[in-house]
Amino acid sequence: MPITPCREPWKSEMTGRRRFINQMHSGAFDRSFNMEFGYWAENFQQWDIFVDNGITNNDQADIFFNFDRIDELRGPVWMLPQFDEEVIEEIDSHKIIRNADGLLAEVFADGRSSIPHFLKSSITCPDDWRRVKAERFSLDHPARRIDVEDVKLAHPTDRDYPLGVRCGSMIGKVRDALTFEGLTCAWYDYPEMVEDMVETACLLVEQFLDQVLGEIDFDYATGWEDICCISGPLVTMDMFRNVVAPRYKRIGDKLHAHGIDIWYTDCDGDVRPLLPYFLEAGINCLFPFEVNSCCTPGELLDQYDGELMIMGGVDKMQLGKGPEAIRKCLEALDPYVRRGGFIPFCDHRCPPNVTPEDYIYYLDLKEKMWGMG
Repeated sequence: MPITPCREPWKSEMTGRRRFINQMHSGAFDRSFNMEFGYWAENFQQWDIFVDNGITNNDQADIFFNFDRIDELRGPVWMLPQFDEEVIEEIDSHKIIRNADGLLAEVFADGRSSIPHFLKSSITCPDDWRRVKAERFSLDHPARRIDVEDVKLAHPTDRDYPLGVRCGSMIGKVRDALTFEGLTCAWYDYPEMVEDMVETACLLVEQFLDQVLGEIDFDYATGWEDICCISGPLVTMDMFRNVVAPRYKRIGDKLHAHGIDIWYTDCDGDVRPLLPYFLEAGINCLFPFEVNSCCTPGELLDQYDGELMIMGGVDKMQLGKGPEAIRKCLEALDPYVRRGGFIPFCDHRCPPNVTPEDYIYYLDLKEKMWGMG
């Protein structure tokens, strides 16, 4: 069923593609790029504006709110095939599942959003890794071949929206496969296994990029590395510097050779200790930049002026405190939006404690401040 937008699109003199490129590079732009990162699953059940209009997911919400289009091409750069997801056991209000990464995890039986309690990994030693690698990480799997012509038809060169290319994860998915505790123990007991897992992740991304770079005109690159918490990185600086960063550098060299100079990674938590290594490799943008686990966007944009870009950075905690807090939050970000290198939106999925009325106030204020109309 078609989605009827509840808002008019922001006025535009540029295409979304040109606006995105110019704004990120601190060039001239007619208005801010208008996007959001999405919403908790509970929002689609609790917000009347979603329920009454049949909005059930983030893709529909983007259309409903008439956000600017932004897209990315994702390749098969991890486990293939994944493990079959299944329920192993149900215990009162919880259930034990095996997820797609092969982990046994305890989750809420009613589907409430939460971080799972991981119980056991399918990879605990080098023998496990050799078996899983042979079964699920083959470079020769036919599904790893990209139909480039289909992609060109879906995303033509004369499109008016920005298109990114996904560069996977060098250590975040390894952490997912081993669990945080498992990665910590494996780095101590089996460092060669961990490095081989990182190398495998890099090879899969390189294989994907070699198929599409030069064939498709990308505007930016993306990645995912949830490897930090509020107290900093979950991996040692030694591991990151000597094992992870060199693989980033290989990928960055491929991107730069094809003119891609905007590369963000989605890494929650306090990323500041990792930033020099990110920047050296070519990752020059943070997304969605969680304020409360790091610092304000302005602090890092000032510190790394001309080197770092940020997408996100609107404190979701302030969105839950009402109009006055929302206004103060956006006013503090205003000079950074106007100078470029920064696209503002909620610094993760918007949680359900934010009321629909306050969220609409936030969208209205964003348009008033940065719609440049």
